[in-house]
Amino acid sequence: MSRRPRGATAALWGLGVLTAGAAAVAAGGFGFRGGGPDPGPAARPPATAEVTRQTMLDTDEQPGELGYGARTTLAGRIDGIVTKVPLAGDVVTRGQAVYRVDDTPVVLLYGDITAYRTLARGVTGPDVRQLEENLTALGYAGFTVDTTYSASTATAVRRWQHDLGLPPTGAVELGRVLFAPGEIRIDAVTVGVNRSTGGGDEILQYTGTGRRVTVLLDVSEQRLARTGVAVGVRLPDGRSVPGRVERVSTVVEQPPGAAAAPRTRIEALVALADPAAANGIDAAVVTVVFTADRRENVLTVPVAALLALAEGGYGVEVVDGAGTHYVRVQTGLFAGGRVEISGDGVREGLTVGMPA
Repeated sequence: MSRRPRGATAALWGLGVLTAGAAAVAAGGFGFRGGGPDPGPAARPPATAEVTRQTMLDTDEQPGELGYGARTTLAGRIDGIVTKVPLAGDVVTRGQAVYRVDDTPVVLLYGDITAYRTLARGVTGPDVRQLEENLTALGYAGFTVDTTYSASTATAVRRWQHDLGLPPTGAVELGRVLFAPGEIRIDAVTVGVNRSTGGGDEILQYTGTGRRVTVLLDVSEQRLARTGVAVGVRLPDGRSVPGRVERVSTVVEQPPGAAAAPRTRIEALVALADPAAANGIDAAVVTVVFTADRRENVLTVPVAALLALAEGGYGVEVVDGAGTHYVRVQTGLFAGGRVEISGDGVREGLTVGMPA
């Protein structure tokens, strides 16, 4: 990403444009286009460039980690002995057992509300609706999907429990169900079979099944990541695939060492437009190309063509026939070694001077 030039790059004293050799003469107070004696024909610049019309993109590349997103810990809340656990990499879908305790399943259901209480007749709330939606999706009917755990709901639950080999109590005890937004992938198993559980100890860690790229940005680069914006993702094999920023959040990192100050970062979660493009890649460092700004159909010149004017602002040296003259310009986006310009008389195809 280009930056605004810091000083004069070329000069003509009679037009208020400074060079080191003409600074003392310019102090006499000549204005931008005249106002003093004619300095005579200007020497042609050593090189030239053309004013072009194009779309400018202000882009920045940042490293990211391709994987399955954040890990979530599943705590064991059903008392008993762990009798079966999945393998890392297994995928579990709605209605399937995540693991088994005393040879009974802890079941995955879909939903955004974490299980936090026993669900039984008379209970009301959005978590009841979530349970009923899952029962309906699994083929258990005979009740109204709402926020009330009714007698009809309990009847459907008993049928579901019977099919799972559970005691048909009609109530869903805390810990019997894991609610997750969708199917899950087992990332790591931390408790093996023959271990006691039920006190909330960690059983396993899981992720979603979709590939995501996690990018950590400095706070000063927050402009790059906005929810919903399109990005490019360059994979380790050189392929570039489109993606989109799915979520942006602020995270606080605690560096090693008690005396180290916490560091605030911006975390951007990027979803690939074609998840299959990452098949065969479990984890990798990729490059994410963010587009912070886009300017359509604007006039541009190389940044080096800008001249710092004595009275402030910028101009360009227009090559016209055998001579040159200077034109004040307004600058816009700087990107890719070029700068957006506008001003009286500035048009596509003009030839402008460049420094040696």
